[in-house]
Amino acid sequence: MISVEGLTVEFGGNPLFDDITYVVNKKDRIALVGKNGAGKSTMLKIIAGLQQPSSGVVNYPKDLSIGYLPQQMQLADSRTVMHEAEQAFAHIFEMQSRIDSMNAELLVRTDYDSDDYQDLIERLTNATEQLHLMGAGNYQAEIEKTLMGLGFSRNDFDRPTSEFSGGWRMRIELAKLLLQRPDVLLLDEPTNHLDIESIQWLENFLSTRANAVMLVSHDRAFIDAVTTRTIEISLGKIYDYRVNYSRYVQLRAERLEQQQRAYENQQKQIQDTEAFIDRFRYKATKAVQVQSRIKQLDKIERIEVDEMDNSRLNLKFPPAPRSGDYPVITEGLGKSYGDHTVFSGADITIKRGEKVALVGKNGEGKSTFVKCIMGEIDFSGHLKIGHNVKIGYFAQNQAQLLNEDLTVFDTIDRVAVGDIRTKIRDILGAFMFGGEASDKKVKVLSGGEKTRLSMIRLLLEPVNLLILDEPTNHLDMRTKDILKQAIKDFDGTVIVVSHDREFLDGLVTKVYEFGGGVIKEHLGGIYDFLQKKKINNLREIEKNISVAKHKEGESIVGKDNKLTYEERKEQQRQIKRLERSIEENENRIEILENKIKELEEKLSTPEGASDTRLYEEHGMMKKELDEAMNLWTSFTIELEEKRSLNENLN
Repeated sequence: MISVEGLTVEFGGNPLFDDITYVVNKKDRIALVGKNGAGKSTMLKIIAGLQQPSSGVVNYPKDLSIGYLPQQMQLADSRTVMHEAEQAFAHIFEMQSRIDSMNAELLVRTDYDSDDYQDLIERLTNATEQLHLMGAGNYQAEIEKTLMGLGFSRNDFDRPTSEFSGGWRMRIELAKLLLQRPDVLLLDEPTNHLDIESIQWLENFLSTRANAVMLVSHDRAFIDAVTTRTIEISLGKIYDYRVNYSRYVQLRAERLEQQQRAYENQQKQIQDTEAFIDRFRYKATKAVQVQSRIKQLDKIERIEVDEMDNSRLNLKFPPAPRSGDYPVITEGLGKSYGDHTVFSGADITIKRGEKVALVGKNGEGKSTFVKCIMGEIDFSGHLKIGHNVKIGYFAQNQAQLLNEDLTVFDTIDRVAVGDIRTKIRDILGAFMFGGEASDKKVKVLSGGEKTRLSMIRLLLEPVNLLILDEPTNHLDMRTKDILKQAIKDFDGTVIVVSHDREFLDGLVTKVYEFGGGVIKEHLGGIYDFLQKKKINNLREIEKNISVAKHKEGESIVGKDNKLTYEERKEQQRQIKRLERSIEENENRIEILENKIKELEEKLSTPEGASDTRLYEEHGMMKKELDEAMNLWTSFTIELEEKRSLNENLN
């Protein structure tokens, strides 16, 4: 579908891509991975046609539609949320306008027997059929479903987009892209502005309803759930694996290990051969054997081990000065803007050494709570910062606050004081800004590099309370892992606002959930919280159905709590559809299990154990089986709920 051939990109004589070739197929779901600055965003821009390579070409069919979501964009503020989302269906409005125009013409025409009149009738019929195929009857429902999936409420639909933050407006742009259903979706860090619930919705949408997808994301749980192919960019080359990210990491390690073993064996063989040649080169009795060995040496195809980018971030927070036992205590804390209450009645106690997460939908008050602690805004109730608490604060927009005209070195030099100024070069080197990189202007840095630079400022003086607001946005996976370990090792207190489940997993022991104007405390890790929330949501749904059924004067189905004939028919249709889907999935699961069994039998043989392709195929099959099992579970739960509801309402 898209063919990338001989792609080369150079910046200042340094190659970013070096003669890269690969193909994007229909229904591919590709994770583009690599270190910050490796060229992931540049690759998406080139495929989107927004940037030209130094050499090479990108070929695709003329009628191919591409949707591109950049990390940053300029957004229009002249429409409501609904009207802006409706721009995704401009082709429907254009077709409707043409139909209206033809209908208006028919009203005034009287030459009923003419060929021209018959041609107009035919064109109107064709246009009406096309409009129907475009989904003109249900586009409004699609818009509502997509906007609500991305976290908007119905009350937001008629609000001007200018009232929303940049993150929320990015969601509107994402909604428009998803609604357009392009042949290829190019998404650059789509989860940066989403909360956990919206990310899970987007995962499901991309996995089940999108066409080809190529995305850059440093959210491991997200790309594992969505993608089935991983392309790594490293040192100007690509490494292409037809598996998800977690499996790719394993296969990449296995491949490098196999290469290294094969390389070492070959080197020993070469050394032995060269030693034989040197030893018997001048002995006439061995001349034939020597010549044979020389020819043998010339024919050896030299094994090369893939060059690895081993530059590594060295991140360690300074020892935390001892603070009081309770760095943060709030009693009845609240914050309102006019009539709008963000949250109220918050009683929170954070102990020294605790690592806690603040989660919830955007706009529910997480960053507002942090600003209360930082004293940046006023509030109601009481908030006490403990004895000897020294706060290190990483704001969500920290990277955007950098002066883009300064160099990396000058950025740190301007905030460093005392003896630390003599160690700036060493510090920059530890953060992979060594050598010439320290003289780069901030404006040419990638999003991840700017985040790393902002992180350095946080380390310039010892603190004992770290407040990190979305610290992982734009960080590559290895850097995220290093940051996570550094926070784990930090002996102070940590408050982290994040939507990255994998990053929070094993890091925090308490979760504060923001939503509906209240803050709820949940003991345990992030997945404990998500599991409890899923169970509670199911109970809430059941409770709402029960309340709706028994509420006086109201019913979700009618005054006498009985379904009409048409509604019963629709219920039965839905149940039949689910039963068919379950049966199809069961058949698919059986086929996949048999194929996996066959592969595992092949892998148990010496020949199969050394065949990398079999491992890749096995990984893909396991991924497909997991997806089929998840779908089967989802359909089965939905079927049970439908049957239960049907019995209660008939």
